Parts: sequence; C-alpha cells; structure tokens
Amino acid sequence: MSTVDIIRPVKLSIVIPCYNEENTLEMCLENVLGIRDNNLSLEIIIVDDCSKDKSTQIAEKLAGKYQEIVLLRHKTNHGKGAALRTGFQNATGEFVAIQDADLEYNPQDLKKLLIPLVDNKADVVLGSRFLTSDAHRVLYFWHYLGNQFLTLLSNMFTDLNLTDMECCYKLFRREIIQAINIEENRFGVEPEIVAKVSQMRPRIFEMGISYSARTYEEGKKIGIRDGIRALYCIFHYNAHKAPFPVQFLIYLFVGGFSALANIGSFYLLYVSGINMNIAVPVAFFLAATINYLLCIFLLFRHKARWNSMNEILLYILLVCVVGFLDYEVTKNLFLIGNPPVFAKSVASISVLLFNFLGRKYFIFQESSSGPWKPQVDSLRDK
Repeated sequence: MSTVDIIRPVKLSIVIPCYNEENTLEMCLENVLGIRDNNLSLEIIIVDDCSKDKSTQIAEKLAGKYQEIVLLRHKTNHGKGAALRTGFQNATGEFVAIQDADLEYNPQDLKKLLIPLVDNKADVVLGSRFLTSDAHRVLYFWHYLGNQFLTLLSNMFTDLNLTDMECCYKLFRREIIQAINIEENRFGVEPEIVAKVSQMRPRIFEMGISYSARTYEEGKKIGIRDGIRALYCIFHYNAHKAPFPVQFLIYLFVGGFSALANIGSFYLLYVSGINMNIAVPVAFFLAATINYLLCIFLLFRHKARWNSMNEILLYILLVCVVGFLDYEVTKNLFLIGNPPVFAKSVASISVLLFNFLGRKYFIFQESSSGPWKPQVDSLRDK
C-alpha cells in the first residue's frame, strides 16, 4: 500500500469496541499504533463490553505501555452500538474513526480516509469494501447479497448512493458524531449512524478499502438476527425524513389499510340497517383514527411540529375536510345508481393523495434538515 501523508498536525480518536477478542486485540492495536507519524497523533479508545476472555487484561497491559490508549469498560455486555456510544462521548480528537477489534480491516486505510477530512473537502468519510481493486478474502455469498440489499434499502431511504452501508470504517468530524444520539446497542448502529448523518446533510465521501473477512469459527459475531434488526433500523430512523416517493409508498400501505377499514366498517354498518348518512361518517372517522395511529408508528413522528393537543385538533380538522369530500363523493356516486360499496371504494381511493399531502406537509411536518453549516463555515474560514 502506498504511503499517505497528512499535510498538517491532526489528532484522530479511534474508537475500538471490544468483546471477547483476545486472539486479535493485541495485533489490532499494534497495527493501529503503526499509522502514527509526525503529523498524525492518536487517541485510541478501547471500550471493553464486559469481555469474558482475556481481552481486558490485554487492553490493560497495552494501555500501561502506550499513552495513546484509553481503556473504558462496561460492567455488563450491551453490544457494539453501546460501546461506540461510550467511545464517541469520550473522544477528544479533531476527527473520530471506528475500528473493529478483529483483523478484518487494515488501519493503514484510515490515513487514506482521513485525507478528504484534513483537506476540508468532506465532513464524513465512509469506507467501502466494494470500491477497491485490492486483494480481499472471498467468503459468504449470502452475506454479500444481504449487505447489498440492506445498502440498497438504506440508499432508498437516505437518498445517498453508498455501496457499503454496513462497512465498519466510518470517519467523522468530532462535532458531527458527538451531535448524534446513538440509540442502538448492537449492530443496528451501522444503519442508524448512516440515517442520522444523512439527515444532517454534511459533505459525505466514500472510498475503497482493503478487507480480510473472517469466518464464524474465527470469531465473526453478526448473524441473521442483526440483519433483521438492520431492516427495522433503516425503516425506523429514516421513514419520517425519507424522500417523497418512499414516504408515499409507505403511505399507500397506511392509507390502503385505513381504506379497507373504512370500507369494511361501512359495509358492516350498512348491512346492519344503519342509515348511509350515519354509516359513512362513522366508518370514515374510525378509519381516520387507525390512519393516525399508523402514521405515528410507521411513517411520521408524533408532535413533529405541534404540541400534542394542537396536533390532534388539526388532524381532526383535516379529517373533517377529507370526510366531507369522502361523503359527497360516496353519496353522489350512490345516487346515480352505483352499488354502495363501489361508491365508497372510489371515494376512499380518490382522497388517498389528498390525505398523504395533508399529513406530510401540514400535520406531521418535519423541520428542515441540514445542511450541516455552522461547523463547516468555521472550518472553511481557517
């Protein structure tokens, strides 16, 4: 690998989450320490996540030997996300990087990834195992396919064009990563970080890195449970700020389910002998309640713009307007000879887009995101 020169003095905080890595931790740390040079000083923060093997003793020994190493410990095991949260909170470097405690990643790549940050061209730099011509170990086709699927899904929700969302190597200006409230405790932290960084709209770069994957026999920990959690995290942390087409697709489910509830309850009321003038509004307001709950749980955020009571009152106002349209369309279609369920179905579909626009731009309106400006402007002035 060619030598990369840092053009000015830089302090890089490297956060290393560690859980039962006695076989690789010492070599990993020696490799990380090997990237120091005249312009690059390191702060290596090891967060021991209650290891059961000799990882803690190894870290203690190395922390006593090298002043760059800081050892932090969790009394109970929480997961990679929790370890990163602890490490980020304690970082003091100008830039912050993530390094796994195994030997899958080459720390020399960190110097390459630093260049756009040091040159003030980027605020976040993400590594990619798939944007490189370097040699890499070939393993697990289905892992690769799952990674590509998760990256594609994440890109749809974040409107980024990454090639490797799950890559460990992520470098940040310290102000950015410390401004993010990390909620995930396990491997769901990867899509969570990408989601929350994208919403800040900083300058994001992606660069190829080398990669030497390890097998489960060699200590690999991520599994199908984490893949399922990643799907949830992509949806949960992105949906409320996802691009318009993605949000509309989600609302098609929300609105479609609500429309079925509307039609179904109307049909039951109508065949029970309830007058249409009563059946239509009752069914509609029942469906509107279901719609509101699904919007909060799946798509938008509760009290995104208003306090709780104002949000509910405004939602009821919107429901009344849409309900009037729904009633008029249903009634007029029925009066000209259409079957009642057909009339109600046409009315429900016709107000679907109106419902979505009202919720997105009025009831659950989100504050605008980014771009990440104050810190960027101050850095550009240097």
